Amino acid sequence: MGDIRFTGAVDHIAVKSDDLERDVEEYKRLGFSVESLFEDWAMVRDAKGFGIALLPPGSKHPPHIAMRVETMAELEAAAEKEGRPIKPHRDGTSSFYTKGVGGQIVELIYYPENFSAAV
Repeated sequence: MGDIRFTGAVDHIAVKSDDLERDVEEYKRLGFSVESLFEDWAMVRDAKGFGIALLPPGSKHPPHIAMRVETMAELEAAAEKEGRPIKPHRDGTSSFYTKGVGGQIVELIYYPENFSAAV
């Protein structure tokens, strides 16, 4: 078990979106609620809390899978082990991106206790 890089629960996936407004509305029709909505990305969540981040053309975020940790200390320890910088985000979360399985990108993310949606 010494080779485990980090652990966390799957929080969301991030996918490309050709039309952010249209796709947000379509996810709402599928029962998702809008957690955050900005001009360059949106986060929608299903009833159980699983998220889909929508990335329109020109978004600075890459397509990825995100794993959530419960404490900032967990995020800091994983970032140090991965040799990656932690970046605070405008929605109040903090995270870092790293290499995942098969060349995919993984984001490890922390939501502070006082996190609130940005809509």
